[in-house]
Amino acid sequence: MRHYVGGGFDSSGVPLPLIDPTRGTVVGEAPSAPRELVDRAVGAAQQALRGPWATWSPADRARLLHRIADGIERRFEEFVTAECADTGKPRELASTVDIPRAVANFRSYADLLSGRGERSWHTATPDGRGALNYTVHKPLGVVAVISPWNLPLLLLTWKVAPALAAGNTVVAKPSELTPGTACLLAEVMAEADVPAGVFNLVHGGGADAAGQWLTEHPGVDAIAFTGESRTGGTIMRAAAARLAPVSFELGGKNAGIVFADADLEQAVAGTLRSSFTHSGQVCLCTERVYVERPVFDAFTEALAAGTRALRGYGPMVSAAHRDKVLGYLDKAAADGEVLAGGGTPRFSDDRDGGFWVEPTVLAGLPEDHPAVREEIFGPVVHLAPFDTEEQALALANAGPYGLAATVWTGDVSRAHRVAPALDVGIAWVNTWNLRDLRTPFGGVKASGIGREGGDHSLDFFSEPMNVCVKL
Repeated sequence: MRHYVGGGFDSSGVPLPLIDPTRGTVVGEAPSAPRELVDRAVGAAQQALRGPWATWSPADRARLLHRIADGIERRFEEFVTAECADTGKPRELASTVDIPRAVANFRSYADLLSGRGERSWHTATPDGRGALNYTVHKPLGVVAVISPWNLPLLLLTWKVAPALAAGNTVVAKPSELTPGTACLLAEVMAEADVPAGVFNLVHGGGADAAGQWLTEHPGVDAIAFTGESRTGGTIMRAAAARLAPVSFELGGKNAGIVFADADLEQAVAGTLRSSFTHSGQVCLCTERVYVERPVFDAFTEALAAGTRALRGYGPMVSAAHRDKVLGYLDKAAADGEVLAGGGTPRFSDDRDGGFWVEPTVLAGLPEDHPAVREEIFGPVVHLAPFDTEEQALALANAGPYGLAATVWTGDVSRAHRVAPALDVGIAWVNTWNLRDLRTPFGGVKASGIGREGGDHSLDFFSEPMNVCVKL
């Protein structure tokens, strides 16, 4: 586990222990970057902006992104192993979602960059000779990319790929809990001949550590962050001091709406997936489901049975996060019903030292209860009935978050009526987490600022400039 600064690897700094979340044992360590190394990483990124990188054409950068994708594919099994070791997630999930999506992130921006053009306008002038106006997209400069622990490689590359595509240089800081795949990515960058200083990697924590020093650094021109809403607020205050642009994908307390005309079997299967993928440690996971009253009992019974039958799920990422989730479950058990789960599984082997929480279904809690209103980010879903479409929308739209939602219905007209009325950045109808990387992704309210994906990311990471030529 090493930093990567200015094209070279570095192990300086106080080591931080790395914990296997499946067993709770120390399995390694990663260095925490001293402030001097963060300064050096930003300086290397600034210097690279003035070097040959500035002369690379979009086609050159597209070819580089493909080389990086090729490098991840060559070391695919290493990336899968590192992702599972860091997060404890099932190997099937890492090998079918996280690592393939990292490859797709680089390839999709390479392809998009190859077809991206500039706009121009012929402008009339009083002398009749006219003028030509056209746009030039310039990089923002040095971009700080701060990524979370739940999808370490996927969300890191989701920002790094468009930042490099647009011609920026990057200083990345992954979560101190899950640095493994970021270290492998730095090795791939070196193997792909990314110019020195174009991609830099520093490890460490947030407050009074690499994260804070990076976001407050006067040499950082923009910040792209995925993580907790409260941390986003702290970063926003740091960026505001120098008016640096920010792109935030933050928390969510996502709702699902199940109408009586839905295919009940499909809705149950979809909700099991949307609630418990990666043990609920995905910002898009469903934590509250509103079910039309005529099918509420049948849906509740089927979902609880499906939850009790789940196998192959992973642990929480840390002891602190496990304790946070269990704290919500203790409150919920005292105030409502626990229909499935609600505790910690027992394995009678070394996994009993890990950070496990059973997939849990709750019901009977008031809407202002912390387990219904606050983001738990674990394998927990609360069910409640509704009577009218208007009531369902009011319940789903309540609260401070607005990231994603699901709608389950057999009525096409209702689907097109309800989905756009939800106060979220993305609404899925009769599915969940079906993504097209060209579409806008992000949240409203406390769930984020800006949009990622396709041209939306390239627009954030670029500064459009107008050139006017009098003819």
